[in-house]
Amino acid sequence: MSAGGNTVEGAALDERARRILSFEARSWPDADAKNEAIRHELGLSGARYYRLLGGIIEQPAALRHDPLLVNRLLRLRDARIAARAHRTPTPGRTLD
Repeated sequence: MSAGGNTVEGAALDERARRILSFEARSWPDADAKNEAIRHELGLSGARYYRLLGGIIEQPAALRHDPLLVNRLLRLRDARIAARAHRTPTPGRTLD
């Protein structure tokens, strides 16, 4: 435990993490509009944004900050992982 009484699990989200969660909570007409906004509003590439978001939703502080959003994002991620695991290789395609 640190002097302030916070453990790593109890640490609050930093400003960037809160901005990313707020950004993700918004509704987007399409992926292109969202990717453009990621670049302009957050100054991040799409790949960097999604890597950061993936790490943020793993933090207990994120769940405390916005439980509905974080649980939805975790469910979507888990569904993507399960779908990827159940895909069968395309016949004739080599697996590298």
